[in-house]
Amino acid sequence: MSLPSQSPGTRPDAPRRDNARDSARSWWKRRTGPQKTFAVVGLGRFGLAVCKELIASQKSVIAVDKDARLVERLLRQDDDFKSAVTLSVDSTVEEELKETGALDVDTFVVALGQPLEVSLTTTYIAKHGTSSAVGTVCSRASNYLHERMLKAVGADRVTFPSREQGRQLGEQLVRPSLLDRLQLDSRNSIEEVQVPKEFVQRSLRDINLRKDYGVSVLAAGSQGDLRVNPPASMILSPNDVLVVMGSQEDIKRMHHSSDS
Repeated sequence: MSLPSQSPGTRPDAPRRDNARDSARSWWKRRTGPQKTFAVVGLGRFGLAVCKELIASQKSVIAVDKDARLVERLLRQDDDFKSAVTLSVDSTVEEELKETGALDVDTFVVALGQPLEVSLTTTYIAKHGTSSAVGTVCSRASNYLHERMLKAVGADRVTFPSREQGRQLGEQLVRPSLLDRLQLDSRNSIEEVQVPKEFVQRSLRDINLRKDYGVSVLAAGSQGDLRVNPPASMILSPNDVLVVMGSQEDIKRMHHSSDS
């Protein structure tokens, strides 16, 4: 990375940071299969909420913040971050991001609100950097002007800050097939989801969501032609959606099972 050339004696955190870089490289080499990968830049309250949702869903995460003390504290005190690649780098330096592997992920989250120039530069590098292979860039905005600027430099998606939004963004990144949700209470909801590929060409009787997942199917079919209380013999097609009711944990478990 583009860091000042100093001896270990003048930079006591050098071995720790070098080990972290090696960890990032080795993790990336071990990555196999279709597992989606994520990078989150900025580990404040919002970024932490996104990270925790992704880590809880067993996704491959590179967590980045310029504050070395914050990174060390997270690694020391928060067990969640021991399963992620957590590094202290300057996100406005493309070479530093490249060496972490953050520019090779499927989804890159810019969780920084301020300083404005850091947020914009990081977003631009993720979207247009010469070494970037990022698929989707999601950025946090502090206000509506900031939102317009982020979109102008390439953000595919812009969200506004709060702990709840961070949790929701993390969940939506993990579950892109979630189309809409009606919250019934703190535990239960009605959700409209894209039919998982494992359910295609199978009947509702065959997949038996109520028995295997504790989830009830209220409607099924294409978005423009849903059938309420569909028969158990109904065969699901690739573009169908399911309207299901149950606990959020059970519905999430259904998605995780289809991902495995």
